Formats: sequence, structure tokens, C-alpha cells
Amino acid sequence: MIAFLSRVFTLFFILIGATFGLLFAVWGEPNEKVWQPLWQQNYDNIPLGGVILLSLFALSLLFASWISMTARAREAQATRFVKELVEPDFMLPKKQALPKPLKKALAQTSELIDTQRKSLQRLSNERAEANDKIIQERIIAERQRLARELHDSVSQQLFAASMLLSALTESDENAKSLKQVEKIVQQAQLEMRALLLHLRPVALHNKTLAQGLEELIIELQQKVYFHIEYELEEMALTKAEEDHLFRIAQEALSNTLRHSKATEVELLLIARDELAILRIQDNGLGFDVETDKSTSYGLQNIAERAVEIGCTYKIVSVPGEGTIVEVKVPQHKEVVEVDSSINSG
Repeated sequence: MIAFLSRVFTLFFILIGATFGLLFAVWGEPNEKVWQPLWQQNYDNIPLGGVILLSLFALSLLFASWISMTARAREAQATRFVKELVEPDFMLPKKQALPKPLKKALAQTSELIDTQRKSLQRLSNERAEANDKIIQERIIAERQRLARELHDSVSQQLFAASMLLSALTESDENAKSLKQVEKIVQQAQLEMRALLLHLRPVALHNKTLAQGLEELIIELQQKVYFHIEYELEEMALTKAEEDHLFRIAQEALSNTLRHSKATEVELLLIARDELAILRIQDNGLGFDVETDKSTSYGLQNIAERAVEIGCTYKIVSVPGEGTIVEVKVPQHKEVVEVDSSINSG
């Protein structure tokens, strides 16, 4: 408001000076005889001089408002461009009426972010390859051993206990208490399945991301209570990107298994507009993203993995409606894409 008033009065005094100069050029030096129309000639009981001042003030308000609106529009436009800078497919529109210094700064910032993203992707890929060479086989062997032991012992015992409790609830008078125990055992089963899901090997063992995800989904469909629809396309990705996206999918499915109580889950891996898009959507309970995002370990893992490979992500959840986890990775133009696709449901 202070800036607006300052602009109004500045324009007002400039217009007064310009009007005085014009009258001076027409009427000559100020004297009472020549300049007397300014106070003697009235319009609706307002002297001509007052009419001129009011008109100049109105023009000042008009010009100041126009300048303020233009400035706000440019500021909003610049803010929108700055927010879009982090998107992998950001391009500065050529026809936008932006000041050249701002255009140059936005272009330089976009180039810097793109360079940093590529550098982060390269480092992440190199680290993934180094991890494979040093410790991958030992990690995989240990995880497979633990998964077998858990599945053969604890998981089978929980399943048997759940079946026994289900039978008891039909006849026992303490059905309410037994029902609570049954729910606890069922939740333990869900936790166990989520743990077994996490114990799957990180590496894809010479499989593509689409093949690894299909194998994971087929295995889950035999064990979980929700239906999984999926569409998987083959695409060109680096090893680090494939490994991280696979782990993000595992994390999202694990969260669905543990917490969502969903009946339907949709998993998409598609290539659109030079972007690889991974999306996991369920129709479960949902949650408050702002409240839970800072405390959920699983959501933090998804965010960290997405940032590590230089891609963008979003987690959208509506209580009572469900949750969407979406990750977008810029594809590499220099790598020839594979045109085959896998569709199932």
C-alpha cells in the first residue's frame, strides 16, 4: 500500500509539472490577467484549476493501478516459472513477455538444476554399480535366507493361528475377545508379508524394471487380499533409476499392505512425453499428507530415493478416498527405447 501511494503521488506531481509546462507554453508567464480562467471559470461550482487537479489525480490513480497490476502479473508469472524450474521437462516459453534479465536468470537456473540433476543421476548410478560389485551377492543371499525362514516358520504359524481363531469365533461365548485376537494376528500377517516384500533383493538380476515389477505383482496377488491392476511398459532407464524405482514401488505397496485396507491397487509404469512415470494408486483409507509425511518412514524413503535419482515425485492422499504415489524420471534421449510392453490386470 505504501508503495502504491508513493507511486500515485509521484505520478500526480509529474503530471502537475507537465500540465504547468503546457499552460506556460500556451499562456506565457503566469500573471493574474492571463491565468485567471483557472479560478474564475467554474464547472459545477468547481474552478477550472480544481477540475484539472482532480483529473490529474484520477489519471495518477489509474496509471498507478495499471502499473501495480502489471507488476503483480509479472511477479506471479515469474513465481510460476520459478516453481516449475524443478520439473524435468521445464522449458522457458519464447513468447512470454518477461524482462530479458529475468529470462536470462531463469534460463541459467534451469540449466544449473538440469546439470545438477544429471550429476546426481550419474553419481547414483555409479554408486549402485559399485554396491553391486562389492556387497550385492552377500546382501541378496542373506535376504533370501531370512525370507525363507520367515515364510517357513512365523508366517505359516500365524496363518494356522488365524484359521483356528476364525473357527473359535463361531461358537465360543467369548467371541468378542477372540475376534480382537484374530484381528491382531491378521495384522501380524500383514506386517510379515510387508517385511517379506522388503526382503526381496534390491537388484533386478538382469531383469528390466517392468519384468521385476511384474514378477513382484504376480507373487503379491497370491498372498494379499486386494486386487492389483497393472500396466507395465519397457523403457530405457539407468541401473540406478531402475533399482530406485523398484524399491519405491516396494515401499508404496508395503505401505498399502500395512495401513490402507484397500480393495484395489493400480500400478502403472509408462513412458509419456520423454518421461518415465511410475504411479501406484489405491482406494484405501488415505491419510493427511501434511501430518503424516514428516513422520512416516516409508514416505521419507520414497522422497529420498526420488531425489537421489534426480526425479520429481508427489504423494497425494485423501482420507477415506485413497492414496497416489507418482514419480517422474526424465528419459535419456541417447538410449534407444524398447518398444515392447506388458499389459495385464
